Amino acid sequence: MKPKIVVIGGTGLIGSKVVEKLKQKGNDAVAASPDTAVYTTNGGGSLGALAGAEVVVDVANAPSFEDQAAWDFFQIVGENLAAAEVADAINFFRTAHENLAAAELAAGVKHHVALSVVGTERLQDLAYFRAKLMQENMIKGSSVPYTIIRASLFFEWIRPIAQAGTDGDTVRVSHSLFQPVAADDVASTVAEVAVEAPRNGPIEIAGPDMFYVDELVAKVLDHDKDPRNVVTSDPAGLFYGIQLDDQALMPGRDARRGSTTFDWWLTH
Repeated sequence: MKPKIVVIGGTGLIGSKVVEKLKQKGNDAVAASPDTAVYTTNGGGSLGALAGAEVVVDVANAPSFEDQAAWDFFQIVGENLAAAEVADAINFFRTAHENLAAAELAAGVKHHVALSVVGTERLQDLAYFRAKLMQENMIKGSSVPYTIIRASLFFEWIRPIAQAGTDGDTVRVSHSLFQPVAADDVASTVAEVAVEAPRNGPIEIAGPDMFYVDELVAKVLDHDKDPRNVVTSDPAGLFYGIQLDDQALMPGRDARRGSTTFDWWLTH
């Protein structure tokens, strides 16, 4: 019998794909989220869903990319929230992980898999990435064996990035390199790692090709027939209010590579 795998955030964009891919391989995968009456923030019995689980996959705070949900998420990424709201968001992540870690220990979980972001440690001027680094450090400090999957920015993030850099009819974003990846390829990697032995460290997943952020934003808006003008090669271009160098968003040499090209994704 294959081990039980509980996917926290299993009804979201990434989580639902992970559950589907695990089940396609014959695994006993269970989606756990507020939609299925499982809450990681209340410390209550709802985490009983972990009973009998050997693997827990946490993709609970992976973003949605649908319209207002995407915009709300990227407000959290940047500093558009008041300081108290940023603190609340970080406390939310802390409480959720503390409760989840306690439930994992009680259930005898043997592998904790968490989704994070490439460059998290280099993006500490942004609230979301401070929360992600805190989460990573809490995972490392737990006694549960773990693997942290750091994913490059998703293809699905490009339009929200354009929105965040829009002023009237002009878009100004960072002229920094990145290697974006399809959300579906990330989900495939998460599903693969869930049935592998714990690494007790991070791995990375990136797309097959490198781009400049501003040039890819321009390509997407051109495809969408969006009339906004993208200023490219702008040395003053920002990523959610901060300057980036060419390594800030880039994965290491040993990163796994997704197979989906950006051109294919954009036209399907």
